[in-house]
Amino acid sequence: MLEKNLSINFFLKGSKKDSNSRYVYLRVTIDGICKETSISYKWDLTRWNQKSERAIGNKEDAKILNLHLDSIVSKIHQYKLVLMNTDKTLSIEPLMNFIKGNSEEKPRVLVEFQKHNDEMLKLVPREFAPATHKRYVTARSHVAEFIQRKYKRDDFELRELNYEFIVSYEHYLKTVRKCSNNTTIKYISNFHKIVLHAVSKDIIPTDPFKLYKPKKTKLIKLPLTNKELSILENKNFETERLSIVRDVFVFQCYTGLAYIDAFQLKKNNIYCDEHDNYWLKTQRQKTDANIIIPLLPKALEIVKKYENHPDCSKHNQVLPVRSNQKMNEYLKEISFLCNISELNTHKARRTFGSTVTLANGVPIHVVKEMLGHASVKQTEEYALTEQQAINSEMNILKQKLTDKEQKNSKNTKSNLDEFVNYIGKLDLDKEKLSILTEFINKLV
Repeated sequence: MLEKNLSINFFLKGSKKDSNSRYVYLRVTIDGICKETSISYKWDLTRWNQKSERAIGNKEDAKILNLHLDSIVSKIHQYKLVLMNTDKTLSIEPLMNFIKGNSEEKPRVLVEFQKHNDEMLKLVPREFAPATHKRYVTARSHVAEFIQRKYKRDDFELRELNYEFIVSYEHYLKTVRKCSNNTTIKYISNFHKIVLHAVSKDIIPTDPFKLYKPKKTKLIKLPLTNKELSILENKNFETERLSIVRDVFVFQCYTGLAYIDAFQLKKNNIYCDEHDNYWLKTQRQKTDANIIIPLLPKALEIVKKYENHPDCSKHNQVLPVRSNQKMNEYLKEISFLCNISELNTHKARRTFGSTVTLANGVPIHVVKEMLGHASVKQTEEYALTEQQAINSEMNILKQKLTDKEQKNSKNTKSNLDEFVNYIGKLDLDKEKLSILTEFINKLV
């Protein structure tokens, strides 16, 4: 805090009609800006020394007034010292509020959370997806329910947050809200962002999360196998709604598009180059990454199938994509009818990254570009499952060992035949030749 020129003065002020009884006033001046306030004491003008700015005499009432004035001065200097230690600026309005006992309202958790959510909403959809804002709204409601349930309060001061609060909130999410470990960590991460904002704005001095070290549960998210994908592609459905949802899903399997990107895909996002190859060029909503994907025959077949569909013509869409909720609902029904592993819209993207591309030898850095990932590390999560990878590598090793064994066997037989021919040319008697032959057979 920059040093401020502070002066503190006391004086008597009152009605001219009452020439002796006056109110005692405090005047505070900071860098030439002054404010006055009554300290709610009346005093006799004849018993006041304006030079010392104190009551005159040794009577008890004079001693009490002077002690009160001294305590006001002491409190002001303590307030200034606190601001200096926290590198904050001393200003007249907050100081007068402090003197009057009208301290600033303490920053609260839910109030700060709501401010964050309101600011985020103004940036939807330019910087944040509606779903992201919705997640923070849900996260705030969970914190509000927890505070009410555990502390029987409507809100909680940010400065009161501690490690115990966080651990208790984690327990609440897992037990009362029945959230999985990873979902719990996501909600706590949303809450942590609000706390970090409070730390950066000097609302609280330290991060109460610094000792909280959660561990995510590693989930095995399997893609569709080649067999499952084939079953899905060739299945005939009695209802059009299931056929459409299946086709959209399969299109995602051969392009790697996330649900929202398939939903927003327009006809002008697909073009044909001079070699009659069709390409898909768009921008991922989640990361704004530009992606260019060559359309495989199966994906192109689906595009042409729906090019004259009424919904596609009306909205200039490539495919008649339903809402994400309906897609996932119908995909569960489809997986049951096909007797394959459970489907959801994101499983198609994983199938493209694993079964369709990486499993067929497409380099991982190429897959990274088509998926719109920021790093290869992200793409590695879409790679072959451990069992598939081990099986593939061991088959390669098995073939190498077999080839090596056959080569060694062939070389050994050739060398042995040569050696036998050489021995036959030597002038050995029958006994020695018999012994040598027996020895050679044992070696073989």
